[in-house]
Amino acid sequence: MTIELRHLRAFLAIAEEGNVTRAAARLHLSQPALSRTLRQLEDHLGARLVDRSTHHLELTARGRTFRDKAAVALSAVETALDPRGSSTWPLKLGHTWAALGDHTVALLRRWDETRPGVPLELLRVDDRTAGLTRGEVDAALLRGPITAPGLRTELLLSEERVAVMPADSALAALPRVTLADLAAHPIALNSVSGTTTPELWPPSARPVATVEVGNTDEWLMAIAAGRAIGVSTSATPSQHAHPSLVHRPLVDAPPVPLVLAWRDGPGQHPAIGDLLAVVREIIATDGA
Repeated sequence: MTIELRHLRAFLAIAEEGNVTRAAARLHLSQPALSRTLRQLEDHLGARLVDRSTHHLELTARGRTFRDKAAVALSAVETALDPRGSSTWPLKLGHTWAALGDHTVALLRRWDETRPGVPLELLRVDDRTAGLTRGEVDAALLRGPITAPGLRTELLLSEERVAVMPADSALAALPRVTLADLAAHPIALNSVSGTTTPELWPPSARPVATVEVGNTDEWLMAIAAGRAIGVSTSATPSQHAHPSLVHRPLVDAPPVPLVLAWRDGPGQHPAIGDLLAVVREIIATDGA
């Protein structure tokens, strides 16, 4: 049979909802109709995409791989057929937090001045690759090691780490802090897109506790409320200022790489090369 866009939409809705009933309601379909659509897709691919043996629906290994491919394909088709984009093809640049740090405003201004025919859309997406592997963006500014397959990356710079704490914390009286100083306090960890894990500390000196959050806003609130101390990079103070928080250099932690990433292969935005050139220019100019 012929596979249509509805098959991809059905599978992606099931993958995102983790439940056929909720996915069917989201797509305004009956549950049996959605299940038939999923079976048709699986029969066409010759592989089981969804494990139905558990109470909470899980994707199989093949399903997880196909999810990213389906998201990219669906996004590309919808972009191509969007009548609003028939005259221009916006370049969507994703980030999980802090974008290009102190260089962000300069990047947007320089792009508008030198590439007025291609709108640059800066989008924050709370996802490990800022929506890149799902096809939501054309390129992404990402921090830390990038392990997702099918991506090309270019190292832009390295950012020093900082500790983020409530202004009334005893640590705020120190001009700089160490990992040992922080280990006596709960540490806020962004489990979705953060660059900090307990492995940043030596095995014998791990933090007393961790507080897991799902995005930057929750991370900031947990620290401002005095529930935890945070570890971030030098891009955070200017991009996520908060009146209740202070930042101190974390002197014995390794820096964090900031990379520009984009999907390898056909279908990439034609302005990716221009974006990389402008980003390099901005960093070189601002650092001079």
